[in-house]
Amino acid sequence: MKYIVCLSGKPWSSIPSRTQHLMTRMKGVQVLFFQPAANRRDRSWRKPGRKVRPEVTVYTLPPLATREERLPFFFRWGQRRQARYIQRLLDRQRVRNYLLWTTSPVHVHLLDRLSYDALVYDCDRDWADLPEHWEGSLAKAADVVFAASPNLLEQLSPCSSNIALLPNGVNYSLFANTSTTPTPLLPKVDTPIFCWSGVVHEDLDLSPVVYTAAQRPEWTFLFVGRTEKDNPFLERLRRFPNVIFAGERPLMELPDWLGRSDVCINLLRRDAPDSDIIPSRIYEYLSTGKPIVSMLWPEQVEQFPDVVYAAYTEQSFAALCQRALDEDRSWVADRRRAYGEQAAWPKRAEAVLQLLNTTGLL
Repeated sequence: MKYIVCLSGKPWSSIPSRTQHLMTRMKGVQVLFFQPAANRRDRSWRKPGRKVRPEVTVYTLPPLATREERLPFFFRWGQRRQARYIQRLLDRQRVRNYLLWTTSPVHVHLLDRLSYDALVYDCDRDWADLPEHWEGSLAKAADVVFAASPNLLEQLSPCSSNIALLPNGVNYSLFANTSTTPTPLLPKVDTPIFCWSGVVHEDLDLSPVVYTAAQRPEWTFLFVGRTEKDNPFLERLRRFPNVIFAGERPLMELPDWLGRSDVCINLLRRDAPDSDIIPSRIYEYLSTGKPIVSMLWPEQVEQFPDVVYAAYTEQSFAALCQRALDEDRSWVADRRRAYGEQAAWPKRAEAVLQLLNTTGLL
């Protein structure tokens, strides 16, 4: 039996993360999935593992006392406790040979305390908030590094000679299924709907919507997803009668909400001005075939120039929303779906398995 011990930076969720999508598609492999504790008082690590798939069991790691190296005693004690916890579970299940899959630079401190056969580091974000040498050491130790964007790949290339680009993906079969009649959502809205799908983070720049909603009161702007109350634009947006916050919805409902919309919109987070990571949201939009208007940073390169309307200012955002609304979709919708299909998670996972099997790591 082949095993992967996965150290996830995010908990197992009903809305799957990148790591969940990949781990559930590792054919012929048993995955022991270790999620972080919710907080310092989380005692979930005392509970037995939870079988979430026939081939995936989820465990919770003991919480760390601190991530501050300037508190060396508590820092090292927390790392030792996590390593001992993992090793006890492996010994109990008689797992001797396994591939260690890491997703965050914080996992570098466990490497010397675990006896793995091969090491993978999957980098899906910029870790500027953590010490640079943590990620450098992890990438150097890894047999294979996956990077979610060209910039991340370039950033990590000096640390690894075996690095591969692995963009985010999409549950294509779910989001491409918009041809059926959607459930009767927003029955009282008979105006064009522009939809954002995802969390409204506190640093999400909502100014293009504030501007456009004021300029075009005959349009409706729909936000489907959880909202963080500290976003400075929320109070202004809630005053507009043509802005609707639907709140967090089950994953299986999202295609229906997007199917009810006329145009999908993508906005920017102010904490990542240089990021070239394509969010899974974009692939979800592409899979529907719907027009997409996306904000970009001033010098950012357009990633799908033939199928996505790229706006750089509030004014151009409003103008492109009109153009997207008026487009002839007879030819471009299929091209969008083709991009979504190419990014399907089964294809991403297949590429990972092929590389790991070719290199003899799995």
